[in-house]
Amino acid sequence: MSYAVKEIFLTLQGEGVHAGRRAVFLRFSGCNLWTGRETDRAAAICQFCDTDFVGMDGENGGRYDAVSLAAKVAALWGDGIDNRYVVITGGEPMLQVDDAIVDALHEQHFQIAIESNGTIAVHPGIDWVCISPKAGSDVIQHTGDELKLVWPQLTSDVEAMEKWDFGNFLIQPMDMGDAALNESSVAEATRFVMARPKWRLSLQNHKILGLP
Repeated sequence: MSYAVKEIFLTLQGEGVHAGRRAVFLRFSGCNLWTGRETDRAAAICQFCDTDFVGMDGENGGRYDAVSLAAKVAALWGDGIDNRYVVITGGEPMLQVDDAIVDALHEQHFQIAIESNGTIAVHPGIDWVCISPKAGSDVIQHTGDELKLVWPQLTSDVEAMEKWDFGNFLIQPMDMGDAALNESSVAEATRFVMARPKWRLSLQNHKILGLP
């Protein structure tokens, strides 16, 4: 199998429990909740995505087989095999993740994390599972390490989510693309966490730091 990759780059993890950790981001092209075209956004299940996952024209983007893709990830990490960490993301990465790429990345000594919308069961070989549910979608992945709910999504069934089997429950303010609206999102997310102490606030630190 070959994989359609939007971009691959070395950075710091910006969100969630591993925020601040050195990581290679491997972004696959494509999503099952939005085409990525602005003309389709209003009719999409996920209307607030702030990521470009269309095509293969990003940094180190292209079509790879499993061995060459894992080798590229390792080359971007550089020397040393200790604490290697790759974040597979999208779009929706589980549209493409399979045994071959999981095995190839493990052979390169990477701990593999994934950020998924949870509508497709996550590969059992993934080491760290972050699910970010989108209101109106059919989430079937109810277990993992992080549940990251972008807020506000007022039609989300929060009480049902709190019964899911996750190690960490995170609320992340929605990026509205406007400073004043973003302040409102932060305030709403803060109120949420103050009212529901099972959850913790997660910020997009990479944007604050000016990282990709």
